[in-house]
Amino acid sequence: MKNKNDLNIFYESLPEFDQHNSVVFVYDKKTKLRGYIAFHRGGFDIPSFGATRFLEYDDEVDAIKDVLRLSKLMSYKNILAGLPYGGAKAVLIKPKGNYKRNLLFSEYARHIEKLNGSFITGTDVGVGLKDLRLMLKKTKNMVGVINNPEKATAMGVIYSMESVAKHFNGTDKIDGMSFSIQGVGKVGKEILSIIYNKASKIYIAETDLTRLKMIKKKYPKVIMVNPKKIHRQKVDIFCPCALSNVLDSKSINQIKAKAVVGSANNQLKSIEVGETLYRLGILYCPDYVVNAGGLIAVTDEYKNPKPDKSRLEKSLKGIGKRMDKILYLSKKMN
Repeated sequence: MKNKNDLNIFYESLPEFDQHNSVVFVYDKKTKLRGYIAFHRGGFDIPSFGATRFLEYDDEVDAIKDVLRLSKLMSYKNILAGLPYGGAKAVLIKPKGNYKRNLLFSEYARHIEKLNGSFITGTDVGVGLKDLRLMLKKTKNMVGVINNPEKATAMGVIYSMESVAKHFNGTDKIDGMSFSIQGVGKVGKEILSIIYNKASKIYIAETDLTRLKMIKKKYPKVIMVNPKKIHRQKVDIFCPCALSNVLDSKSINQIKAKAVVGSANNQLKSIEVGETLYRLGILYCPDYVVNAGGLIAVTDEYKNPKPDKSRLEKSLKGIGKRMDKILYLSKKMN
């Protein structure tokens, strides 16, 4: 791009662009830091919240599209969770070849600090608690150390599942229901631990074989299936907990679950996919409502230095109440 105006025209030409406030390029040649922070809403008079993801991307454009999509989703999460913050997101492109992780994340934290509190971030795919603690030495604009965002996200999924159970059966008990979980990483594993002794049957899929072996040892009753077939299992609830775009025009015609309730971001490939799910009679719970638990947990930490489990739990239960209302309105309005 020759100048800033050319760059703006490029962003605006992408279908993922939704009148975003700004996109910040983060770069440092020495540490191989390269990535983007997108502000969808907020960032000026109010801080914008959004976690940081660290992934390999096929090219630069894929990374930009991802950060635009995810930041928009964060605005939706904030609004529907009743939080007074803007939506943002950061994606860091994982370098090919050798690099020093500590130096890269330390430099990234310096970039965050330069934004003067307009962007508050934490861990997402590829970023762990160890990275977060390292970055806290350079900036205080990090959350997710006091409250556990993964556990909070999982609880939001559970409350949403209970809402679906009530919608189907008239009771919010998920006991005796069957599930398929795509991805048993940070959040998927938490969900599994909660439903394990309640479910009649649980199918799981995971690309990390070491993790899969560990899960099978701890939860011997789970049924392991090929990741490409996890969405085809005949269950009550299909729970996507991996990466984005799992629901596309091909996969939705293979789904045998009654409902989709998962923690993954941007599960729908397009709006049309959501409409097709409805026509197929498959209940889809919007991901940005279901997985807002992590955001609720970190904003609680941001507002209240002193943790309070009962306060947080009350806020998380609001996810189930919002899902109740959404399902009621969906049924009423057809």
